Parts: sequence; structure tokens; C-alpha cells
Amino acid sequence: MIRPLALLLLTPAPLAAEPLEIPALAGVAAGRVVTIADADHLASTYADGVLNPDAGAVDRLTVLTAGAEGWHAATAPVSNSVTAAPEILAVDAPGAMAYVVERLGPREEGVANARDLRPGTRLFAIDLDSATVTAEATIAALPEALALAPDGDRIATVSNPPEGAVLRITAIEGAGFGATRSVPLRALGIAGGAPHTAGGLTATNVQWHPSGEALALNLTTQDRVLFLRETDAGWRVWGEAVETGRDPFVGRFTPDGGWYLTSDWGRDFTATDLPGRLPEQSAAISVIRVGDLADAAPAHRRVGSALTDMAAEGLAISPDGTRVATINMRGTTLPEASGRRDRMASVSLLAFDAATGALAKIADSPLDGALPEGGAFSTDGAHLLATVYEPHPEADGTPESGAGLAVFRVTPEGLTPQGRVPLPRGTHHVAIAR
Repeated sequence: MIRPLALLLLTPAPLAAEPLEIPALAGVAAGRVVTIADADHLASTYADGVLNPDAGAVDRLTVLTAGAEGWHAATAPVSNSVTAAPEILAVDAPGAMAYVVERLGPREEGVANARDLRPGTRLFAIDLDSATVTAEATIAALPEALALAPDGDRIATVSNPPEGAVLRITAIEGAGFGATRSVPLRALGIAGGAPHTAGGLTATNVQWHPSGEALALNLTTQDRVLFLRETDAGWRVWGEAVETGRDPFVGRFTPDGGWYLTSDWGRDFTATDLPGRLPEQSAAISVIRVGDLADAAPAHRRVGSALTDMAAEGLAISPDGTRVATINMRGTTLPEASGRRDRMASVSLLAFDAATGALAKIADSPLDGALPEGGAFSTDGAHLLATVYEPHPEADGTPESGAGLAVFRVTPEGLTPQGRVPLPRGTHHVAIAR
């Protein structure tokens, strides 16, 4: 018997033996779809600090596994926070293991406001066959993002504790973790003020070069990207940092490693409230030409940019490198009193030419829901999946306006809605494996 997915996502559970009917995923090339959800924050928490009244709600990871007769679902409690970039979840190439960092720790008894949540310090390993946490590692406080090395043997994390931004490389051993190496950015000569302030040293994204020999770090409050290379003496700065547009929150290498794209959100870090911080103009993508790996002192350079839409946070690049997407919150998190709250978020689809670095918008597509953040292309690039954190306050209550994954078909003209996968409220990041 094929059962509806929504009935099986009410409580954490191991892999469902019976197949599930998920119409929105029909034809989507994916062996596994993995998502992460934050149970504590509401979309409105960014404005008022008030956490979910349901203090017993649990952060969770959901794994959907494709089978011959349908999909199989499982969930596991895994601490995480939407306050990080949509870069806190990674899945290995076989789809066997997932990795998650927690920017803020679990809600403790009596805590009702986000300011009282303690900093997170943990990196988790999750076996996706059994939907169980198999290992935890302690890392620097307030981790913002992680990235799994191409060969799956190491994981990079960036954190922003009060003492300054730090990169950490942790070895992966089986279903657990091995040795770790900490690299404070100040030790590399990277200066800046307090994290999360204008001009401060705040690292919000880390990505491996497809070769596994270099890393890119987004220094979002300094409007630049730093490239690092591993040497016999350890990790060292590789070429000059590259200036981007304002607030390069996240970034991605293209599959060939020749380019690095950043989503420049455009926030005002001097503002004291949410309406002041969130921009009223469209975000943009910066296109950076990455130097040759054979060059010890390459001249990375920004060659262009393209507008997307307001409050673009998540960034995805198709497996063939020809399509780029941003997930745009617009004003869906703003309070009604601001006069700028939007009912609809959006997804921008752009075309990329790896020969020239040219990037051009194809179209913006509306997305019903509040606080959409993460997105990922299917393994063949024919579909795009975008997370929806929660329904908009004026939503009609149908599954098509609820929390979960909005699924789009990629066409030459843009994105065509295919349906929505109902998932726990708070879903904010998605990863896909073959």
C-alpha cells in the first residue's frame, strides 16, 4: 500500500518499510533527498525574537529514499539552526551519510526568546540508512557553514566565535570523525573587527574546489571572498582576496572549478532592526574567475555580476554548470507594520556560460511561503527543489502553500511548478544524492 507522506512526518521514525506516494517528486532524478528543519525559530523570530510557543518541538533531519515502488521516509532528531547560512547540511556522494552543524544549541527549559539560546558547538554525522546520529564532534562555537571534500574524507566548517572567525578541517573515519585541524583566520593575516558587524571578520560560507586542493571562504561583512590552498606547512592564502558585491553570504564553485559565484544579499550591518537590515533592492550574483591550480600566486578576479531578486539567500548550480538559481526570501519575514512584507517569495533562474563567465537571468518565479532559504538541482539538472520554512500568515492552508519543498521543472523559459513535498515546519536546507 502506498501512503501519503504527511502522515509519516509527525514524529521521528526509522525508514518506512512501505512505499510512499509523493507526486511532486515524480520524474525527479534523485536517489535520496535530505532536508533539515529548525523547530525553535519562527519566520517572525527574526523581527521579535519570540520562539515557537511549542517548546517541545524537535529539530529534525528528514531523508526521502527512492525505491522501485515509491519513496521511503525517515526522520531523526538533529539539532540545527536556521540562523546560519543554508550551508549547514551536506550529503556524501553515495547518499550513505549526512553531516550537520548547529549554529545555536537546543532550546533549554524556560527559554522563550532567541537571545537566550546558547551557541552551538557540534558537528553531527548521520547514517541515512538507519536515520541515526552515529557521531558528534566539538568544533568552534557558532558554526555558520560546512562543506564536504569531493572525495568524502574531510569536512570543512567555518565558525564565528567572539574571539574571531575560524576554519576547521575534520577528518572523516567510517561513520565517525578523526583528527581535526583549527585555522584561525587571523593567523593567516586576515584582519577585521567583531563578527557580525560592518567591516567585522565574519565567515558565512566555505566551499571546496572540485579538485579538493583549495577552499573558498565568504567574508560577508567585508564584501570579499578569500581563497586558501593546502601546503606542506598547512592552509595558506592562495592569491589575493576578491572584492564582491555587498554581503556575499553564500557561494559555489562551478563544476569545472573555473569560476566561483557568490550571492550578494546586500544587508546593512549597521542597522539595528530587521527592516533596516534587509535591503529594498535586488540582490546580485558576482562572477569570479578562479586562477589556475598550478599557479602559486593566481590573480583571481571578479569579471561581472547579474541581478537576481530581493533577499536572495540560497544558491544552487546545476550539475552541468549551465543553470544557476537563487532562493529569494523577499519581504516574507518582515512584520506587517514595516509596510514591506511580501506574500510571495521567489526563485531566480539564470543561464551561465562557462567559456566566457557570462551570467544572464532567465526569469523569476513566484514561491508561496515565508522564509525560503535553501535549494538544490536534481542530479540531471532537470528539476530544482527549494525549501519553504513555513506558510505565509495569509496562506490558504493547502499543501501547496505549506512548509516543505517546492519542486520546479527547469525549462528554457524558466521554472514550471510541479508541486510541493509536505515536510516539517522549519525546513530550510536540502541536499540531493544519486
